[in-house]
Order: sequence, then structure tokens, then C-alpha cells
Amino acid sequence: MNLPTKLTILRLIMIPLFVAVYFIPQIPYNFLISAVIFVLAAFTDFLDGYIARKYNMVTDLGKFLDPIADKVLVSTALIVMLVPVGEVLTMPAYASIAVAIILARELVISGFRMVAASKGMVIAADKSGKIKTFVTDVAIAVLLVGADFMPKAYSLINIIGLALMAVATVLTIISGIECIVKNRAVLSQQTVKENFEGKVQKVEKEN
Repeated sequence: MNLPTKLTILRLIMIPLFVAVYFIPQIPYNFLISAVIFVLAAFTDFLDGYIARKYNMVTDLGKFLDPIADKVLVSTALIVMLVPVGEVLTMPAYASIAVAIILARELVISGFRMVAASKGMVIAADKSGKIKTFVTDVAIAVLLVGADFMPKAYSLINIIGLALMAVATVLTIISGIECIVKNRAVLSQQTVKENFEGKVQKVEKEN
């Protein structure tokens, strides 16, 4: 197991730690600490990918675990932030609409990538998807910090966090549509035929 994969597994381990700290109000500044844990976990997503690409350490296990760890981290954070802890609610109830949109997009694109993989196609994360992920991560971190220092619903930090979440939601929709449109050949039956013919030709050449 190489370093990038170890970082990915570390990210998965940090998720239950993040949840535990978030739901224990007896811990001083528990929301701030959970924000730090989340930011560190999100940073490992960038770090493991950077190391894997730079030092040619990309593995099948890494390709399998990395997107799972990323999606589970963000999805977990968004879901738990809708649950009040004591008298503090990190995100207002109407933010559940944004959470639903973001999670739905991830499910749709994950299914889309599975279909592409079954046809021998690989859909890499594009620029808009990476920007969406970055803005979402920042929004979550800001809202967590705001829950500790300005827990009132309309405090400055919360307003900034919710505004970033709104931007992240819009980017989520745009990047999702862009991904499907750019790779619409995945949904074409012609792609299956072309891949099959290509494999047949390869076998014939080898024989």
C-alpha cells in the first residue's frame, strides 16, 4: 500500500472522528475542532492525488477508494450539519434543499461514471467539478466555525457560509450538467459497438 492510498484511508478514518467531535458539545469549541478535522481530511484529498500523479503512484485501489472517501466526507458533513446539537443548528432547515441537490448530483455522476467504466471509458474530474468541491469544502468549514463563534442564525459568519453553500449548489448543478454533456457519448449505443469492434480487432491482430 503506497502513500497516496494510506492518505485516502486516513481520510476515511477521520470521518467518524469528525462526527464524534461534532456531536459532543462537552468538548470545548467542538465545532471549531470538527472544522479543523474536516479541513485536514479535505486537504488529504488534494495531497494524495498530487503525490499519486507526480510520482506515478496511481493504483487501482487508490482509484477505487479516493472518490469514495471524498464523497463520504462531504456527504457526511452536509448531513450531520442539518442535525441540531443542543441549541445550535449549524445549517438552517431550508439548507436541506442545497444538501439534497448536492447529494443527488453526486449519485447521478457516480452512476454515470459506472456506466462509462462498463464501456471502457474513464471520466476524469474536470475544472468545474474541482472548483465546486473546493467551494463546498470552504462553505462547510465556515459554517462549522460560525456555529462556535456566532451561533445565531443570521450572524455574519453564517451568512457568508450560507452564501458559499448557495454558490456551491449552483456550481454543483452546472458541473453536473457539463460532465454529462461533455461525455454524452457514454449514453450512446454506438459507443458499445465501437468498443466491442475495437476489442475484436485487437484480438485479431494478436492472433
